[in-house]
Amino acid sequence: MATTVAPSRRPPPPTDAERRAGLRRMRTFAVALLLLAAVVYVLTKPYDDGWVGFVNSGAEAAMIGAIADWFAVTALFKHPLGLPIPHTALVPRRKAELGEGLQSFVGEHFLSEEVVRDRVSNAGISRRIADWLADPRHVDRVVAEAAEIVSTGLGKVTDEHVSDLVSEALLPRFREEPLAPVLGSLVTEMVRDDLHRPIVDLGLEELHRWLLHNPVRFGEVLSERAPRWAPPWLNEAVTTKIHTEALRWLADIRDDPQHHARTAFDSLLAQLGHDLLFDDATRARAEAFKERLLDHPQVAASAVALWQALRRSLLASLADPEGAVRARVRTELTAFAERLDVDPELRDTLDSAASDLAWFVVERYGTEFASVIGATIERWDGREAAERIELHVGRDLQFIRINGTLVGGLVGVIIHGLSLLFLGH
Repeated sequence: MATTVAPSRRPPPPTDAERRAGLRRMRTFAVALLLLAAVVYVLTKPYDDGWVGFVNSGAEAAMIGAIADWFAVTALFKHPLGLPIPHTALVPRRKAELGEGLQSFVGEHFLSEEVVRDRVSNAGISRRIADWLADPRHVDRVVAEAAEIVSTGLGKVTDEHVSDLVSEALLPRFREEPLAPVLGSLVTEMVRDDLHRPIVDLGLEELHRWLLHNPVRFGEVLSERAPRWAPPWLNEAVTTKIHTEALRWLADIRDDPQHHARTAFDSLLAQLGHDLLFDDATRARAEAFKERLLDHPQVAASAVALWQALRRSLLASLADPEGAVRARVRTELTAFAERLDVDPELRDTLDSAASDLAWFVVERYGTEFASVIGATIERWDGREAAERIELHVGRDLQFIRINGTLVGGLVGVIIHGLSLLFLGH
């Protein structure tokens, strides 16, 4: 089986405490640059000739750039120095518009059909499944987890649940649904496609086997119907003869696909299917039989008993690590992984199905997904929204202040040089 290099895992996202510490460090660094520029400016102000003039002009411009960018960054989240300057504290004042804008942006650019399909297709889901299931330990894990989930689910379904389902949901539905058309169509289709032949063959084989191994029981059944005046030796001879002829007759029917008894049975089934569909009297008898069956008090009890037997069997097999159910699932998963590895058409089919499923979910529920952004921000008050957003992006925004300081200083040096070059001062 082909091997692939496992993708490197991304480091876990930082915690709020780590983000807060990072923001604090970047703020300190930005303020330190501003203070450094101020100190340099003060120290070089009396000596602004020659190369010192360049340093002094650079320091002055660095302070201007640092303060201007500090104002711009701070104005996003609060009023600088607490002063209610117009167009500041933008996030607290306009968090609703921010939430709606983010919601719209995500919906248009991240939940579009092209993006979703491309992302799912490039994920190589089928190949990853094949590689993962190639490890027998992973197969055992899937089987164990599935067995536990199914066992837990089976344990949650009580006998009362099954009884209520049968009594309150299934039986009323069966009463409303006409039985004759369904049975008629089923019987007609079976006869037309010879679907009943295997069942007939199985029934003949089992009946012949029972008669062959139970001659005494067969004789007892017939003896119960014999006349009282008949001597025992006569009854025994008659039952033995009937038993022999019944075996021979069943063997002939079993071995001859064209036997007239088979033909007669086929005609009987065909006529029954036709009558169930088109004969009012037959349809009425079928509905009456259905009503009698549904009115029987043992219907719900039989359903519960059947459920109990099925549940016990499944739970016992699921609890056994080497049981038939687990072994079968394990075999099928292994075979599926091997086929995925060598069948590119199957992989393409699964990837295409995954892409279609992802887009179906996004198309139907994408609006609700995106609305979570707006609804979450809407629940925050203005100050909380500003703090949360600044906590996530504030550290990077401090680079604006740092760059403003450095770029401002560089521009100050350039301007001072141009002033000396063209203005002479």
